[in-house]
Formats: sequence, structure tokens, C-alpha cells
Amino acid sequence: MRLLIVEDDPLLRDGLVVGLRLAGFSPEAVETCADATAALRDGKFEGMVLDLMLPDGSGLDLLASLRRLGSPLPVLVLTANDGTDQKVAGLDAGADDYLGKPFDLSELSARLRAILRRAEGRATPLIGWNGLVLDPARMDGRLGDRALRFSRHEFTILRALIERPGTILSKSDLEERLYGWQEDVESNTVEVHVHKLRNKLGAGFIETVRGVGYRLAEGIA
Repeated sequence: MRLLIVEDDPLLRDGLVVGLRLAGFSPEAVETCADATAALRDGKFEGMVLDLMLPDGSGLDLLASLRRLGSPLPVLVLTANDGTDQKVAGLDAGADDYLGKPFDLSELSARLRAILRRAEGRATPLIGWNGLVLDPARMDGRLGDRALRFSRHEFTILRALIERPGTILSKSDLEERLYGWQEDVESNTVEVHVHKLRNKLGAGFIETVRGVGYRLAEGIA
């Protein structure tokens, strides 16, 4: 899941990127309102972690502007000021959740999974399709009675496909889920991880549509 982190503290920003990547997200980070606005305009994000005290303005103003434009992007607000008035202001401006600093990274990850799950209209934390059940919190799954373990990149690709069953996702679509605009893309990464997934799930589980991309095959469970 691609996340935009808007945080001006470099140590915290770098820690969030590393920690959330290990938790299965694909985070990208900026430090100002202006950079966040540009990133939101150019990138396809599924959630945002937003600090309120930014060098060039208030995160609340950025959030309110986003909501005025009609964006439903799930937003979790981070701030050192966790008083009731500040929480009310953030929630009324359109935040989906609120977490005060300092915080535990595991709680932040769980809160992000919860607001993203609600945005997808899912009541359960598990994702299922055609006999396969995925657990985003653990980045593992089950196919029938077999327990499966996945690397972070394998899980990211599989989740992208299972979220849109029957839809063909191009190589570039999947690369967007694996990498941010600040990262170099390895030319054969998608092919390598699809091959590994087929070894775990069965050769026919992921279908290649030649010249177009990949999709989950129907009726194999």
C-alpha cells in the first residue's frame, strides 16, 4: 500500500520510512506542505501520515484543502500536541485517525491498516480470494490447509492483484506499488517475484496476459 509521509523531522521521517516499509507498506516521504501537494498531484497514494507542524504551513490547512477538493484519501494525523482541542480540530478537518507523539510503530501500523481497511469497505482484517487468505498484519497467508510465507515484495504484488481480481495490472502498475518515485526500479523485479509466487501458489494462480500485464486466474481453487 503506497503511503505518503509528511514529516519535517529528518530522524522521525527516516524512521517512519524504514519502519513502515518493514510493516509491509510502500512509504514515500516529504517534509513540507508544498512538497506534499506536488506529490499528491503526481502520485497514486492509498493513505497519508501527516504531521501538523510543518515548515511552510499547517498540516491542518493541507488536510482541509484536500477534503475541499473531494479527496477521500485516508489520513492519519501525527502531532506532539495531542490535547483534546487539537484532536477535535484534526478530526473535523477530515482526519481519519489521530496519534500523538511519541508513539509505538506497531500501533501506527495497526491504525493505518484499520483506516485503509475501512476505506476499502472491508470489515475483516483478512483478505480472501479463490481459496487464498492473506493477513496484511503478518504478511502471510493460507491456501487451503497450507500456510504460506511471503517476502515484502511478493506480498505487495499479490495484494495488488487480489484487491482487483480479474483486472489486468501492468508491470508499471505493480512497480508503482513496489517503489516510490525516489527509488530506482530494477528491470526484472516484477517478473522475479511473480515467478516466486507461482512456485508457492501454483503455476496457474497468476496469469500473464502477453504484452499487457498480470491478473489472477479464475476457477483454480
